Amino acid sequence: MAIILITGGTGLIGTRLSELLLQEGHEVIVLTRKALPQSKLPKGIRHAKWDIDAKYIDPQVISSADYILHLAGAGVADKRWDKKRKEEIVNSRVAGGLLLVEVLKNNPNKVQAVISASGIGWYGNDTDKSKQLGFTEESPADTSFLGETCRLWEESMQGISDLGKRLVIFRFGIVLTNKGGALPEFKKPIKLGIAAILGSGEQNVSWIHIDDLCNMLMMAIKKDSITGVYNAVAPEVVTNKVLTISLAKSMKRFFFIPFQVPVFLLKLAMGEMSIEVLKSAKVNSYKIQGAGFHFRYPTLDEAIKELIHPL
Repeated sequence: MAIILITGGTGLIGTRLSELLLQEGHEVIVLTRKALPQSKLPKGIRHAKWDIDAKYIDPQVISSADYILHLAGAGVADKRWDKKRKEEIVNSRVAGGLLLVEVLKNNPNKVQAVISASGIGWYGNDTDKSKQLGFTEESPADTSFLGETCRLWEESMQGISDLGKRLVIFRFGIVLTNKGGALPEFKKPIKLGIAAILGSGEQNVSWIHIDDLCNMLMMAIKKDSITGVYNAVAPEVVTNKVLTISLAKSMKRFFFIPFQVPVFLLKLAMGEMSIEVLKSAKVNSYKIQGAGFHFRYPTLDEAIKELIHPL
């Protein structure tokens, strides 16, 4: 079994991924600013120090790791996007990637591959072509804030390839999980009997169940043929309206009131971040499926059934 180093291992995705890796018998080392003592951690997981600002990663864990998963980054939707927050969002991703490249370059190691997160914020608004086929990995980066952030993020990792190591980048869609992220926010008004449809509700939403995403990341560890950039989204893309109504029906059956939140209210409440909420981006999963990945939750109905009414 492998020793796997994770940045962002205490986050939403990293926590679930660590659980699944432990189930397969791997050892997990989580890079964190505030390492917990071993007595407070599950068997098979340990913490190690890293500090992006000080450009430091414990060299001992670098020398022991077989694979690195780079998931760290300030939450895009956690705070309003003022100038300071934008800098945090970009720097937390780019500086972390550059630090990994630098440390691998300057320290003896046996790392076989680095798997990095990115986001479908890379893509802009739907075009006539994407509405039919979906955005592919070859589509250019958008010039918006998130498009530029993703471009810089992915560029920061390119030095891994220059070191002769396998580099895999996944552009995450909206991750559906009950533990945090977008889904609990969708559920809040529904619990009050209101299905809050954002704007027109016709914007395409490219999503993925958290377990499919984690299994995708684990597949990238196991298969040497997985290399380059892949979209991490479910095969079925739905509109905001379909997602909201489907979720409401599952939670409340038919006892809810659909309500369209006006665009001007979203802009007032969210500022520049509202651009992403109102953006329509149909992203396809053909490449990762062609590489042999099989989704457990390929449709929204299957994902919602598991999340809202688990067995």
